[in-house]
Amino acid sequence: MINIIDYEMGNLRSVEKAFESLGFAVRVSADPNDIKTADKVVLPGVGAFRDCIHHFRDGGFVEPLLEHIDVGKPMLGICVGMQMLFDQSEEFGCHQGLGLIPGKVLRFPPGMIENGERLKVPHMGWNNINIHQQSPLFRNVKTDSFVYFVHSYYCSAENQDDISASCRYGEVDFCASIWRDNIMATQFHPEKSQAVGLNIFRNFGEL
Repeated sequence: MINIIDYEMGNLRSVEKAFESLGFAVRVSADPNDIKTADKVVLPGVGAFRDCIHHFRDGGFVEPLLEHIDVGKPMLGICVGMQMLFDQSEEFGCHQGLGLIPGKVLRFPPGMIENGERLKVPHMGWNNINIHQQSPLFRNVKTDSFVYFVHSYYCSAENQDDISASCRYGEVDFCASIWRDNIMATQFHPEKSQAVGLNIFRNFGEL
């Protein structure tokens, strides 16, 4: 059973439908206790880091998720769900994350120029990723594959070994995916990334 955590801050239905289309048993649950009976957990996230981490903590999800990870079960973070795994974010002030991945969440600098044009923030749309190490998520996924991003803040990992894929936007080469043991996450949205995203979900579901 794949448990998608509903802490009122995620793009839940599209993630659920993607896994269902691949034939996996999946549930969306706002009950922290359901994490304990799940084989795998998905932590989505849409919106501001500050609001997401507060909702997550207030909902009582922190300890069940840490226990899930401690016993070696797979977890997948998506977008802000990846950012919350880091130490802290500077979005709307300094806010502490879960501290599972050393590093910070930073804002794209203003005024970035590419090919003579000013780049917009948020970074929104299709961009290609550079795969650094063969995370279980990237089985049969080629480097330079295009995936879909929507974010104004990006993860800066302290340990290069935690980075499984990167992406370049303007002058910033940022972490697009992380992998540490049973912890996996993507800054991009697999549920919006068509065939590549479905392949990533399939890889996670088959772990």
